[in-house]
Amino acid sequence: MDLTILYRGPLASCDYDCPYCPFAKRRDSKGQLTADREALERFTAWAATQTGDRLSVLFTPWGEGLVRSWYRRALTELSQLPHIGRVAIQTNLSGRTTWLADADPERLALWCTYHPGQTPYERFLGRCRELSARGIRYSVGVVGFDEHLEEARRLRAALPAEVYLWVNAAEGHTYTDEEAERWTELDPLFPYSRHPHRSAGLPCRTGESVISVDGDGTVRRCHFVKAELGNLYDGSYRAALGPRACPLAVCDCHIGYVHLETLPLYDVFAGGVLERIPAGLGAGPAPGGPVVPGPSRRTLPLLDL
Repeated sequence: MDLTILYRGPLASCDYDCPYCPFAKRRDSKGQLTADREALERFTAWAATQTGDRLSVLFTPWGEGLVRSWYRRALTELSQLPHIGRVAIQTNLSGRTTWLADADPERLALWCTYHPGQTPYERFLGRCRELSARGIRYSVGVVGFDEHLEEARRLRAALPAEVYLWVNAAEGHTYTDEEAERWTELDPLFPYSRHPHRSAGLPCRTGESVISVDGDGTVRRCHFVKAELGNLYDGSYRAALGPRACPLAVCDCHIGYVHLETLPLYDVFAGGVLERIPAGLGAGPAPGGPVVPGPSRRTLPLLDL
């Protein structure tokens, strides 16, 4: 089985306090951090034993994972397993990068977000340069607020050409054509983020070849659909996997709509779906083909953007 897993444990603490962040932040207690570590270690141990499958894993924590040693350890260990196609994490890149020396750059990648006002520009750019020097595949992105535009342009000019800079539409913000054009000049794929995608009744890979897993091992089709498919650790989820239509009216988050079969994004991001790197781009080693399952066997019309 080829299976992509979006893992989100209970971790909710972050070293940043972005005013636009949709995730509720809190200061995790020692007990909460211990529970998150134990849940992640259980998941990592499970993934290590699934040698009959080909797994790809994206960690999507509510908070910042890489400032915690157990996330760095999990990424390192999983990157060294031959049945892991790719392991990646969403990160603000605030932490050190020396730990990457022990990871396998053939399988590990980072999805990095730059938050102006939360970290000095030169510090963030320095971290990016460290990743490039280590041969790590990574993408970099910003949230598309007007006040971030000049910083984003500055960052784009400083990054190597092979590093993709993505732009997320700000939640709840409607862009004029003129505003959208400015962001599209930086990220040619911004039109996919500009508007929510109609998804009700449309086929999606989530629940078939892509699943969401929480700290207890509860399996859902994705982070945005609450219906449970079973549990990872007792194997009950496997019988529930199969083609299914999306029950939600729209999908407006990249980690969701990238898996819609009505969009061409598995071709656009072939080889880099998890780390959000379009085909043909990306510092570090690129695989010979898609890391996650390829385009659907079903032929479907594409949505107009």
